[in-house]
Amino acid sequence: MKTQIKKSDFILKPYMESNDWLATWQILNTLVPYLVLWVLAIKAASISLWLLPPIVGLIVLFALRSFSLMHDCGHYSLFRSKRANRIVGFMLGLINAIPQYGWSRDHAYHHKTNGDWERYRGVADFLSTDEFSKLSPSDQKLYERLRQPLMAIPGGFFYLAIKPRLTLVAGIYEFVSYAWTTWRQNPDLSWSDIVAKHRSRHWLSAAEFWDLLLNNVCVIGGCLMLGYWLGFGLFLGLYSIVLTLSATIFIWIFFVQHIFEDAYAHKTETWDYVLGAVEGSTYLQLPPVLNWFTADIGYHNIHHLSERIPNYYIKACYHKNSHLLTQVKTLRLVDMPNCARFILWDAAASRLVSVDSFRAAALAEPVGAKSVTV
Repeated sequence: MKTQIKKSDFILKPYMESNDWLATWQILNTLVPYLVLWVLAIKAASISLWLLPPIVGLIVLFALRSFSLMHDCGHYSLFRSKRANRIVGFMLGLINAIPQYGWSRDHAYHHKTNGDWERYRGVADFLSTDEFSKLSPSDQKLYERLRQPLMAIPGGFFYLAIKPRLTLVAGIYEFVSYAWTTWRQNPDLSWSDIVAKHRSRHWLSAAEFWDLLLNNVCVIGGCLMLGYWLGFGLFLGLYSIVLTLSATIFIWIFFVQHIFEDAYAHKTETWDYVLGAVEGSTYLQLPPVLNWFTADIGYHNIHHLSERIPNYYIKACYHKNSHLLTQVKTLRLVDMPNCARFILWDAAASRLVSVDSFRAAALAEPVGAKSVTV
């Protein structure tokens, strides 16, 4: 890919117009089957638990599609109206128990910095080779273990089911502590003054707090209601499985779309937005059925060139610009495990490397060179 490539070289604008009818149809063909499958799962459980695996598998796929559509809402691309995207995005977030507003703000930062590894370190907070070399041998092993592919299973459950609840509790505790300390130091301050002065580490705005709070109320309240109605063991067991598997899949899809051999990985000084989008993202070649369930997110370089292109136009946009994308990284499902090797950023070489290759290079250094812990 030539460095002089520009965003203006691509034909993007005709594909950036949202279509409310298509968006509504996508919501209906996702949520209706999702709810019907849950009814079937409950019916099947009363007959035999052996009937559940295929039904649960389909629920996981529709939960995955719900997340992909929520992702579009976060970019305000699914519907024309910003308000419609916020409302529908919140509802879709409930399916996977995740607060959409805060997630979308974090995700927007990823889009602004993709390929700039000084500012954004990927889905698993990767270290540079210099930082890794300063760790003790035991900490290096822990770093590797925590980034093994199978860690996406417990990590996915924590990310969806537990983290938003902990964030709310930690944020409220932080605010109460701050308010009490501030009031004791200055009893004349009004409640509104205390609230206005507080800056939380857990949310960046009042809108983000209310979205987080309402998500928790709906998720916890819904789990209690459905658990009481259907039986806590059955409902929570099934819902936990669905959350875990759907989170594992979309974490892995997100991972391989940015973490791969020869991925664009530069310092801020030499970073280029367009190259970050095109060379720092993949075309993930999925079977048609998985393209549908992931809302064509596999065409990821086009998505990074313009997040305002809704999923129902992104495939057409990719093919329209395919002559500019001949050198992009194409991955298939069988290639995904190999991506898990590249968990270190070599800042000097502007590339991602494996721990094994880093250690081999360190051992091959000439005598007298700067030593590293391997």
